[in-house]
Amino acid sequence: MDFETKIYPQIGGYGRYNRMVTIFSWFPNFAVTLNLFCDVFYTLIPESYHCKPDPSLLPSGFLPSNFSKQAYLNFTIPWEEDGLSHCELYRYSNYSNVSANLSREKVPCTKGWEYAKPAGLDGNFVTEWNLVCGDYWKIPLQHICFMLGWILGYVLLGTICDWLGRRRALLMSVSLSGLLGVAVCVSNSPVAFLLLRLSQGAMLAGVFLSSHIARLELCDPPHRLMVSMVSVFFAVFAELLLPGLAVLCSDWPVLQAVATVPLLLLISYWCCASVFPESPRWLLATGQIPQAKRALQTFCARNGACLNVELFPAETLLSEIDSVYGDETETKYHSVLELRHTRIIWRNGLILGLTLFIGTGIQYCFTRNLHSYSTHFYFSYFLRVLTGALACVFLCLTVDRFGRRGILLLVAIGTGLSSLLLLALTQYLRGGLVLVLSIVGLLSSQALAMLSVFFASEIMPTVVRGGSLGLVMSAGCVGMAASSLMELQNNGGYFLHHVVFASFAVLSILCIMLLPESKRKPLPDSLKDGESQRRPPLFMSRADRDSLPLLRTTRAPASEYNPDNYARLVSATKKMLAKDTLPFKLPTGTETSSHQTPLLRAHASNGTIPGTQGGGRGLENGGLHNSSS
Repeated sequence: MDFETKIYPQIGGYGRYNRMVTIFSWFPNFAVTLNLFCDVFYTLIPESYHCKPDPSLLPSGFLPSNFSKQAYLNFTIPWEEDGLSHCELYRYSNYSNVSANLSREKVPCTKGWEYAKPAGLDGNFVTEWNLVCGDYWKIPLQHICFMLGWILGYVLLGTICDWLGRRRALLMSVSLSGLLGVAVCVSNSPVAFLLLRLSQGAMLAGVFLSSHIARLELCDPPHRLMVSMVSVFFAVFAELLLPGLAVLCSDWPVLQAVATVPLLLLISYWCCASVFPESPRWLLATGQIPQAKRALQTFCARNGACLNVELFPAETLLSEIDSVYGDETETKYHSVLELRHTRIIWRNGLILGLTLFIGTGIQYCFTRNLHSYSTHFYFSYFLRVLTGALACVFLCLTVDRFGRRGILLLVAIGTGLSSLLLLALTQYLRGGLVLVLSIVGLLSSQALAMLSVFFASEIMPTVVRGGSLGLVMSAGCVGMAASSLMELQNNGGYFLHHVVFASFAVLSILCIMLLPESKRKPLPDSLKDGESQRRPPLFMSRADRDSLPLLRTTRAPASEYNPDNYARLVSATKKMLAKDTLPFKLPTGTETSSHQTPLLRAHASNGTIPGTQGGGRGLENGGLHNSSS
């Protein structure tokens, strides 16, 4: 039973209740983004730091009071090209006479480090546990583990979305992520911090995935894009707000506590089911008919639509559902393992997973060029947020006009071209041109990632949308973790990393041509619907030909006659004509047409009867002609 054409209009369409639920589904996106990008401030290495001087390594006659602060540091710490050494001290072997030529050697830091203030915070994960020099590898390891948590969350909680429903998955993820966020505030070691952030990342993935899917399934095709893009603006607002929160909090446990507050507030969705109900589309797709009927009645009543069961019992929405699904419909849940028996769905998911992997992974190459142009943290941070907002605006203006596949192809070309130009011509270009190419590549790659997620959520079937979309988004997390792998090797493989992702970007241009177009199309509900999606021609001559197959057939269209619908129509006509509350009295077989009132004759001549409502006119008119004949 097609949800968009047969069910959605009868429950009020995209009415006021759908809009209210959509608004409440945007707040989880804000909370998730706030907790995700807190990690940037937690693991930010200060711009300058050096070893603390160790008096035991200095000559016995050395008096610090005879030196200025800078001279004292120059005497105790080696000087390198970019300033004082980060990881070494001088140890003097002659301890008797300071004025003599002293022999000295370099040794690792013995008393810890002195740090400049990190961006926003007075202290963070790095400065509290001295994760520099020999322990620097723990920072990219924390990034990788955090992304690993997101990958596990997308895969596992996406499957739970398909088994338990969107609402239960959201409430479970919100509750656990809030509790884990509180636990992170009191972590007292790097290992505890790492494990807790890994677990919280998994729950945050479930919050994002369940809210995104539920929001999409409540929208009709014209509103799907704008509703999804507004959620991106909520994420952009969270990123813009985060530096100010970091300055106000000044310490990382306080910032973590503030970021956890929105998650704890979302637990209130437990108490008020109306602000985030279960998706009726998922209930119907999995065969949970009684729950689906209750959900549809709720949407219908709150949208102001009327399901008048008494007037047309066989033609109402609920009666239609009973006739289509029957009384003994079995509830059947699906898992992503069933995708191995499909061909189209699996291919589409693989292609969009590749494009999302490229879009998230190649951003590291562009942001690294921004660091070479300006080392200030806030320059690259706000420039990345600004390009993300511009990418979202670009998608809002173009995707519904030119289609998902065409714009995805365009941004993939922009990403690959910018990357190839930077690879080949960086040493020949001026700094301004490198900056422009990096910004264009960053904007294209962010648009590529956003559109890949939205496109995948549209073409995946409802019965496996959680698990299949989770697999696609886990590929994006792998791309984000790839940048941390480069930092783990001290950027030793940066050039190879850039070459690989640029090559993948070129390859994805060919793969995108195999995708279907989902613009103005209903969401597929079953695996069969997902397999029936075919790619249209890339260039369409008319707007109304976007659903034509590649090979046009001359077979005559199938007949629209349906015996079941005709039988229900006859049954409804007889029951209505038998009612005593009709606004006229039907003539008996012995009465002639001369006994009809003038008003009745006047309206009978043009096929309408006064006092009837809506669809009853045609039925009563048909019944009148049958009885008169």
